[in-house]
Amino acid sequence: MSTKAPRSNVRFAMPSSLGSETSAHAQQLQAHLTAALGRDTEVVLPATYEQLARDLLSGKVDAAWAPPFVCARIEAMGVRVLVRGVRDGASAYRAAILTRKDSNVTLDTLKGTTAAWSDRDSVGGYLLPMAFLRERGLDPTKTFHAQEFVGNYRAALEMVLDGKADVTSIFAPTAREGHPPVTGLAQLWPEKEGSFRVLGFTEEAPNDGVAVSMGAASATVTELEKTLLSMHLTQAGAMVLKDCFHADRFELAPRMGYRALYRVALASL
Repeated sequence: MSTKAPRSNVRFAMPSSLGSETSAHAQQLQAHLTAALGRDTEVVLPATYEQLARDLLSGKVDAAWAPPFVCARIEAMGVRVLVRGVRDGASAYRAAILTRKDSNVTLDTLKGTTAAWSDRDSVGGYLLPMAFLRERGLDPTKTFHAQEFVGNYRAALEMVLDGKADVTSIFAPTAREGHPPVTGLAQLWPEKEGSFRVLGFTEEAPNDGVAVSMGAASATVTELEKTLLSMHLTQAGAMVLKDCFHADRFELAPRMGYRALYRVALASL
């Protein structure tokens, strides 16, 4: 009876939610990790967050850059979230609910409108706005005429700009005292940043994290942790952080640090 030989390479998964440039960023990350780890590294792009979680739980990939709600789910199953991203000094973020700049839509006139969301497991692109609306007495299933899931933030923004949807939601930095509130449009679609209007900002959630498979070799986990935590110290690493993770650096993730998101998940049902 033959046994399957363990993989010698490292497989890292990234979500495809950031749109058309994700493939190029995956190649950029793959080249960086291969050089930093001194081992062949393959970066893969599961089509959905659900598939990403399955690949991690099954050991098909050794590690994955996962959105917060996916981190919360797999963390409860025993998977370790190794590090989480830090942006502008913050290890949390929120969501911005958007409409077209020239639209008359407000939070009080959402009845009968159409929403475009990125993914059912996206915290910034679906779960946080769902909790936001419910906390204001709005049942999304009754409020919206239709809700579509289009796979990534950019596609959802395009639907709103094209008039095929009225509202969407994207990630946004946390509020900073003395600074005006901003959204993630500068990263997602900078040339169209002035074409959208913010309807509201949601509560905060922990940043995305890198989770490691329970089947990943301990040496691989140690090497990956060291590589990710030191990535910001070099110019090339800082560029990968900016392009691939929209982060300034990584920090160690506290154990079970995503538990609070279960309240958000329940509120979104």
